[in-house]
Amino acid sequence: MASETQNTAHAAADAAQGAAHSAQQGGMPQLDFSSYPNQIFWLLVALVAIYWLLTRIALPRIEAVLADRQGTIAGDIAAAEDFKRKAEEAEAAYEKALAEARAQAQKIAGETKAEIQKDLDAAIAKADAEIAARSAESEARIAEIRDGALAAVDQVAKDTAGEIVAALGGNSDAAAVNAAVEQRLKG
Repeated sequence: MASETQNTAHAAADAAQGAAHSAQQGGMPQLDFSSYPNQIFWLLVALVAIYWLLTRIALPRIEAVLADRQGTIAGDIAAAEDFKRKAEEAEAAYEKALAEARAQAQKIAGETKAEIQKDLDAAIAKADAEIAARSAESEARIAEIRDGALAAVDQVAKDTAGEIVAALGGNSDAAAVNAAVEQRLKG
């Protein structure tokens, strides 16, 4: 047990001596000029390792991703241009079809208007002919009624004059009454 105590004492003494030595050097080991060549060596080894990792592994992967993205973007732009061209063609076809439809509609409207005008003119001519025929017929009937009315007025006037003469106590000579009424009707 005594040897263990001595070993522990020696270890403690070595630790104390190391701490004292560190305290004498005064600071961080990175700033110790005696270890600069060793630090520069490991810095160069680390930089070479990082350079090798970047050039052999990371940068080719990044380059592949960028190339893939560029290809996708170029493909999308080409597809957009194609869709734009197709849309312009569809719009032109639509405009052409619309113009043709308008022209066809105007043509049909013109033909229909001409046909309706033709039918209207024929109906007007037929109506004018019917009106003229009925007007001539009506005039003939009116003339007939007028002649009949004049004849009836003449007869009524003669009959009335004869009755008046008879009522007044005179001798009603039909020939004299007729001559007097005829003379009076003429003016």
